[in-house]
Amino acid sequence: MSLKQKIDRITDILRRDDGISGAMHYTEQTSWVLFLKFLDDYESGKEDDAVLSGKHYQQILDKEHRWSNWACPKNDDDKLDIIKVRTGDDLTKYVNEELFPYLKSFANAAVTGAGADPKSFAYKIGAIFQYLDNKVASGHTLREVLDIIDTLNFQSNDEMFELSQVYEGLLQNMGDAGGYAGEFYTPRPVVRAMVKVLDPQPLDKIYDGAAGSCGFLVDAFEYNKPEPFKKRTGRDLTSEEYDFQRIDAYWGFEKTSLAYVMGMMNMILHGIESPNLYRGNTLTQDIRAFEEKNRYNIILANPPFGGKEKSQIQQNFPIQSNATELLFMQHFMKTLKSGGKAAIVIPEGVLFQTNSAFKQVKQELLENFNLHTILSLPSGVFLPYSGVKTNVLFFERSGGTSDVWYYECESEQKLTKNKPITDDHLKEFVELYSSREITERSWTVSASKLAEDYDLSAKNPSKQKDAEHLPPSDILMQIRTKEKLVAGLLDEIESLLAEK
Repeated sequence: MSLKQKIDRITDILRRDDGISGAMHYTEQTSWVLFLKFLDDYESGKEDDAVLSGKHYQQILDKEHRWSNWACPKNDDDKLDIIKVRTGDDLTKYVNEELFPYLKSFANAAVTGAGADPKSFAYKIGAIFQYLDNKVASGHTLREVLDIIDTLNFQSNDEMFELSQVYEGLLQNMGDAGGYAGEFYTPRPVVRAMVKVLDPQPLDKIYDGAAGSCGFLVDAFEYNKPEPFKKRTGRDLTSEEYDFQRIDAYWGFEKTSLAYVMGMMNMILHGIESPNLYRGNTLTQDIRAFEEKNRYNIILANPPFGGKEKSQIQQNFPIQSNATELLFMQHFMKTLKSGGKAAIVIPEGVLFQTNSAFKQVKQELLENFNLHTILSLPSGVFLPYSGVKTNVLFFERSGGTSDVWYYECESEQKLTKNKPITDDHLKEFVELYSSREITERSWTVSASKLAEDYDLSAKNPSKQKDAEHLPPSDILMQIRTKEKLVAGLLDEIESLLAEK
């Protein structure tokens, strides 16, 4: 049975349980079991390495609560010890009354901000289980799940890679099914394009203040793994770069507890040993207090839009607005290091709205940052979560803007949930990003022209030119065609009414 088949089998088993309702639940419950098996394998590996080095490794969990003792205890022949195996009500009671309270006790080591040690496993355990509970009602169901997950080997690089891909699929399904696709899952082709063009380096500090399931951070980590890095640069990562990637490179905040847990799991399963991920509302931070030493080299984000924040939160920003997208934009502008690069997904409204707050934020962006590129994405990129048209702003903290290069990404077919955006849709954008070539899909506009009204929305001049030069006879034909379509629809409606 392949790894994907095993995870699919677990999903089928959990669907039958009375305590599980929908994709969000079975992904959440699969996640905590996966984590505990991962932790057991990880610590066993650390212990073996220590023995070979003549050192001692102290496991973070006590012996009683380790996977190998309660989940799938083995006898001397390394076979399942049937006598010690818990199942049914006995397993449920142990998990709910002993295991989870023990794991939650590590939450004291997971205090957000000052006092937290994100490099310790105690931090990870507390951070994850502080917001989790066992929802599997039947101990017999849980026993089936444990037996399958026990067959996974987290010490195998190939199996870890495969599992990370399978987990991505679970996150996408959870987002689609729960209506939280934008919160949990930004389409990977969009993420990959943003990461490729920003080209993060191994010693860059990378940040997402609206982390969700941490797709941007994970993809940036994948981009700088030893093999792809060597293929791109022709050299190996240094030991300093390798350690920095696993421990110090990736930072984020996430407001909702479920997305936070999924994000933490996603990073760990992809190989980021110490995710610097904190749970909290990013917008509660006063951006006036940020210092250069606490800023980031690379910012990648798809912040929530359409939300509203209270006046108390708005006090943290020089330009006050209840629109979350404007507050996040100010946050990212302020947290970007000098010389740093950012790519932020924003709704179309941010570009064309010109009321006081929107105008002021865009004025700040044009005058004090180099807003060099705007990628106009086609409608439907975030379906089924949202049909709102979106754009990606690319800017640097390196002086003011001289001109903006626009690229209009188009799709021959309408994007839907079953026909999503692909890497091919964005291939040309990635290829032209550095050269800023002018094509039928790309053009430049001077900052002075944009500053006339601060409407930054994409207006493709080649399309406007075509429309202006249509012969009068063609325009008349288009009008008549539309009139015929409308008349036909009215006739159908009239017929239906007559039948009634």
